[in-house]
Amino acid sequence: METVNDTKFKPAMFLLTGIPGHEDIHLWIAIPICLIYAISVMGNAVILYIIKTELSLHEPMYIFLSMLALTDLGLSIATAPTILGVFLFNSREISLDACFAQLFFLPSLSFIESSVLLLMAFDRFIAICNPLRYTSILTLPRIAKMGLVFVLRVVTIEIPIPLLLKRYRFCRANILSHSFCLHQDVMKMACADITVNSIYGFFAILSTVGLDSLLIFLSYVMILKTVLGIASHTECLRALNTCVSHLCAVLLFYIPLIGLSVTHRFGEHTPPLLQILLGYIYLLVPPMMNPIVYSVKSKNLRAKLIKFFIK
Repeated sequence: METVNDTKFKPAMFLLTGIPGHEDIHLWIAIPICLIYAISVMGNAVILYIIKTELSLHEPMYIFLSMLALTDLGLSIATAPTILGVFLFNSREISLDACFAQLFFLPSLSFIESSVLLLMAFDRFIAICNPLRYTSILTLPRIAKMGLVFVLRVVTIEIPIPLLLKRYRFCRANILSHSFCLHQDVMKMACADITVNSIYGFFAILSTVGLDSLLIFLSYVMILKTVLGIASHTECLRALNTCVSHLCAVLLFYIPLIGLSVTHRFGEHTPPLLQILLGYIYLLVPPMMNPIVYSVKSKNLRAKLIKFFIK
């Protein structure tokens, strides 16, 4: 296989990378990865099934949770073929079109998850700051419209990224840094000025994850302001306790995502192993942990889960 195509200067395909220098233990590494995927898929699928079938859970909070579970399920499905292919079968080759498709869907699903976390913050804000109007504000049609708007926002912002990459000729080494395709990783292999792609990618992150995280922060500032004004210490703790699951989901999502973006864009001298580990934490940990966190913290959901597995 030639690295560069003689006519178009494009590699016939990219080569994915597992953990460099540890190829001999890739099969052992695949065991916990398979376990994580099994927990992620089963956990999110069960939560979706229970929320769909239990009428008592057809409330805004659980509808937003089902959106989060659906997004996490999509992330697991989008990454499993390449990651498991590398670690289980040493299948490193990926075509240009498949790589471009993956680098479109991965950030799209991540940005949609960011939007869902923002909606869940809005849900907590209304529930604590304006509880009397909770059901009148968060109606099912309004929730559906908000979800549709955020999906359209993400798709509109993400569509230009693979289209911009298709303009380039790739004449550098075609070995990627991860076992999945990332925009920051692929664009560095172009033998042309990538300033436009770099600026647009930065704009895409700021207008989605950056804006969402800022609004989530402001939501919690307002929540804290309201909660601290409650005279009863018990009521104050009870109100804050309803936010614990969401805060855990926010931290699980944003910390690895921001760390991965920073190391790719500005961490030229950071160890490659750190970037690789952050990539796996960003893609594997939130889909696995979100169902666990919400199942433990939500009394109603926990009861339905116990009933489901006992049955």
